[in-house]
Amino acid sequence: MNIFALRTSVEQVELGGELAPRFDADGLMPAIVVDVETKKILMLGYMNADALEQTILKREAHFWSRSRKALWRKGEHSGFTQHVESILIDDDQDALILHVVVNGPGSCHVGFRSCFYRELELPDGVTEGPVGLRCVEDVPAFDAGKIYEGLANPTQV
Repeated sequence: MNIFALRTSVEQVELGGELAPRFDADGLMPAIVVDVETKKILMLGYMNADALEQTILKREAHFWSRSRKALWRKGEHSGFTQHVESILIDDDQDALILHVVVNGPGSCHVGFRSCFYRELELPDGVTEGPVGLRCVEDVPAFDAGKIYEGLANPTQV
């Protein structure tokens, strides 16, 4: 089953009534995930065509893991799945916003509710050295060490 329309014109893509997504050269599209109740941004993930199709059909967030090079359902290890309430797509159909209900205390593999748990300390002018970061979520929502015990950390240096 093909749930995506072919892209045939600018008018069709920008103003048409059919989903005709455009994936980048690696076959991916960014997807921002927002908590439907708090409106807080939880994470940014990437979807390939399979991940987008699974997300639409199952109403659970699926992504393409660039580090593992594999399709994954958010929460498959932690149990903290993301039930999709709605999906927005941008004007040229190459970026998504998912509004979700998180079935658990958090979405971040570090243990916080949101992957965006730090804020840049913006300088007033020219600064020497790296820009600092400060936590906007002071306490983790869950113990990531216990939840992901034995799994490789997806963060790459």
